[in-house]
Amino acid sequence: MRINPRQLSQSLNKGLVPIYVVSGDEPLLVQECCDSIRAAARKCGFSERELLHGEHNFDWGQLLASAGSMSLFAEKKVVELRLPGGKPGDKGSKALQEFAALAGDDLLLLLVLPKLDRSQLNSKWIKALDQKGVLIQVWPVDAGEMPRWIHQRLRAADLNAEPEAIQILAERVEGNLLAASQEIEKLKLLSQDNLITAEMMNDAVASSARYDVFGLIDRALAGDAENAIKTLHGLRAEGIEAPVVLWALAREIRSLLEIGEKLEQGQPLARLVRIQKRQPLVQAALARLRPRQLEGLLLRARAVDSAIKGGRDQDPWTGLLELTLNLSGKRSI
Repeated sequence: MRINPRQLSQSLNKGLVPIYVVSGDEPLLVQECCDSIRAAARKCGFSERELLHGEHNFDWGQLLASAGSMSLFAEKKVVELRLPGGKPGDKGSKALQEFAALAGDDLLLLLVLPKLDRSQLNSKWIKALDQKGVLIQVWPVDAGEMPRWIHQRLRAADLNAEPEAIQILAERVEGNLLAASQEIEKLKLLSQDNLITAEMMNDAVASSARYDVFGLIDRALAGDAENAIKTLHGLRAEGIEAPVVLWALAREIRSLLEIGEKLEQGQPLARLVRIQKRQPLVQAALARLRPRQLEGLLLRARAVDSAIKGGRDQDPWTGLLELTLNLSGKRSI
């Protein structure tokens, strides 16, 4: 049986199966699926757990040996195998198929894998495990789904949030589910009445540094070159790495190009920029920067990236200074 993480709880409530395969590249969701399976196994009397790491040169005989070795104090056992490469090879394929035949009421296999491609999903070993168990395929949460995912997490934490607050968190964590989850845990401690406002969210997820990259972007978009440069110097002084600043600037330039294109197609700004306070900033930037200028800024960003990687004889921070000035609507010297 193949299911997604949302279906796992219902599947576990119906009873355990001998084999669970958790596959995916999203660490938080993979970890939560494994935690749910382990908890359900403990409730059903699986008091022993053996953890194996199937890395390079792994002895697959250990997997089969673990099936026959049970402690004196345990009647049921979970064997958890983590296979970071996702490909067991011929020996591993054979061992997994043999283990599948042994797994049952007293022996449970939890196999943790990265995302599987089509050929792996059609392999003999996956089919053997699939026939006797459940395959949970974990997919990343894309940018469009992120606000809904955050909203669900907030509700699960007994928190209500303004739509703008959710959008702020979605933009700040940039698809990092673990970071989003940690911020929500922090919000649980900060909230007084279980309501998260946009202002509270903005304060909660701001960088702990006095100068933060989001402040740099907002000042540049507003055309406030003087304070944008002060912020850039502050970031450097506080040890923020150049690639982090470049990522923020390049991301915003790409976003401006995309928003400008959609505005030309007649789409409203309010739909394209969900955070109300940022709408005038974006509008001001697009009023002074034409698409050709933004494309030129992207080329400059690539040059800064090359300098960071040692491909150009230039101080990356000088390139970031020029990029910040240009985004602010000023010419560099």
